[in-house]
Amino acid sequence: MPTPRIARKRKNVNPEFSLSVQFASEADALPSRAQVRRWVAAALEHPAEITVRIVDAEEAQALNRDYRDKAYVPNVLTFEYGEISPGVLGGDVVVCASVVEREAREQGKPLKQHFAHMTIHGVLHLQGYDHIDPAEAEIMESREAAILKQFRIPNPYTS
Repeated sequence: MPTPRIARKRKNVNPEFSLSVQFASEADALPSRAQVRRWVAAALEHPAEITVRIVDAEEAQALNRDYRDKAYVPNVLTFEYGEISPGVLGGDVVVCASVVEREAREQGKPLKQHFAHMTIHGVLHLQGYDHIDPAEAEIMESREAAILKQFRIPNPYTS
């Protein structure tokens, strides 16, 4: 299990959170603010202040270059700010609409399901989950699959 960034104060209750959803993409068929809110709420284990920003390839690539020294266009980026006030995590999740659309098409899955997966994936990163080490990847992927199941979305890690 990843090391939690802060101790959870309430068990079996969705934590409170503040969410800003920003649409900075010209893509069609973007998820609604309400959908993004439901996905974030399902993935959160700690109180948080989060911005989810849906962007086009140019912005995603610039952020990846400037903050990670990577040249490619990512599907999702997470900027984790740690505990921004007592007991409250802060961060940004940036989802690249064109990459999510391309991946959904290539993987033969509904676009909204892939947006859900990438949003949940980013929110889990914000809380300290990672997938670099195989053991941690198994934990993170299992958590993602369990959250996605709540929305009747199949496990993206199985055929």
